[in-house]
Amino acid sequence: MHIKKRIELIIERMAYRRACRLFEASGVTGYTVVPALAGFGNGNRWQRDTDISGSRDMVVVIAISDETTTDTVLEELSDLLAEHIGVVSISDVQVLRPGRF
Repeated sequence: MHIKKRIELIIERMAYRRACRLFEASGVTGYTVVPALAGFGNGNRWQRDTDISGSRDMVVVIAISDETTTDTVLEELSDLLAEHIGVVSISDVQVLRPGRF
């Protein structure tokens, strides 16, 4: 097993395409985007099925990369997160095929 970094970004749906372009430009070789159903943060609850307009919908972008690429992504995401609601977390993970990341 090989240690890599897992990047998990929760961000407004309207900004996820821009986030994905930043991931790609930073050298991330793959990611997955999934809808977020509900959450609580900053003193507020939100739920996907109660917002008819979808304006507050959130998604989760998950990627695994090496440490250098992760550092680059974080630098790029800081500007995006200054403009949009979002949270990013980084954790160590073990992968079986390190050449894919």
